[in-house]
Amino acid sequence: MVGYAELFGLAAVLTYLLTFPVRALVVRLGAVVEPGERRMHDAPMATIGGASMWLAFVAAIGVASVLPQFHRAVFAGSSAPVGVLLGATVMFVVGVVDDLIEVSAPAKLAGQVLAATVLYFLGISLFYFRIPFAGFVVLGPDLTPLFSVLWVVVMANAINVIDGLDGLAAGIVAIASGAFFIYSVRLSDAGLLSPDNIGPLLAAVVCGICVGFLPHNFHPAKIIMGDAGALFLGLLMAASTMVVGGRTADPFSGQTYFFFAPLFIPFVILGVPLVDTVFSVIRRAAKGVKVAEADKDHLHHRLMRLGHGHRRAVVILWAWTAILSGVVLYPTFSHQGNALIPFGVLALGVALYTLFHPGVRTRRMAS
Repeated sequence: MVGYAELFGLAAVLTYLLTFPVRALVVRLGAVVEPGERRMHDAPMATIGGASMWLAFVAAIGVASVLPQFHRAVFAGSSAPVGVLLGATVMFVVGVVDDLIEVSAPAKLAGQVLAATVLYFLGISLFYFRIPFAGFVVLGPDLTPLFSVLWVVVMANAINVIDGLDGLAAGIVAIASGAFFIYSVRLSDAGLLSPDNIGPLLAAVVCGICVGFLPHNFHPAKIIMGDAGALFLGLLMAASTMVVGGRTADPFSGQTYFFFAPLFIPFVILGVPLVDTVFSVIRRAAKGVKVAEADKDHLHHRLMRLGHGHRRAVVILWAWTAILSGVVLYPTFSHQGNALIPFGVLALGVALYTLFHPGVRTRRMAS
């Protein structure tokens, strides 16, 4: 745990410090987002804050590679660390290009697929795809690349969807990666996660870079992560979940919900962005609007229209993600309550929709 704590701290401090020169550089280069109808800022905002995250991530992984604890177990003889670095770099570049010139949706998707393909060919892929209440499906060589690439693309765009309020995406990913790290440690303690698995290391570093970025990004933000940061974080979360949840068919005490459907973990812990992504696609399709066209009906926009301030809306969604994380982590410590998790998650989802769907504001205004 000491090694993980050191890398978390290193990633956080480096991200915090590097964001100062990154912000100065992007402002000088004119990489700023102008106020607009879909923007929550009323003044030009420096973007590409993901650059400091990427630099800190590369540095933290470099340090980890020379620490005896990780060098022998994770880096020696494995292509996974190189795959994550290269895949994350490709995704970061795709985001930077989109932040600067706003490439078309097909071109952006092609870049995401390229990043995911790099991960796959260097050893980051799914072996099993687990279905809640139905066990798992063994992915053969024909399905493994398809499911692996789709997982990365879905996760990256899910994080990108929620990057609409200051500190929202960074805070949610910090909570998600922190919870996922705790979960990974529990699996290691149970002997179900091999010491050479890179998943816990990725989760600890991702949590660190998000915590380090938040002081610059919380409202009123001085810089936003942009697509460069959101897509980059999404790929890292996808990689960590693939190597932890998609690599073993062993049960966890025969009861634990995590191993009954371990790939459901991202949907639970990252419930806010993923559920919002689904609703966003359905909503736009129903309106006859292009799926790739942004709007202002995401959960965070609805919270603002319900009268919550910028900071309060962000904290509400942070709290919801933390509660979801606590619900799914509790049985790993108590060894009981697995059967209640699906009902608890469903109840939280219903409460979220009931409180924040667009009709709430209309009824309140009418009364």
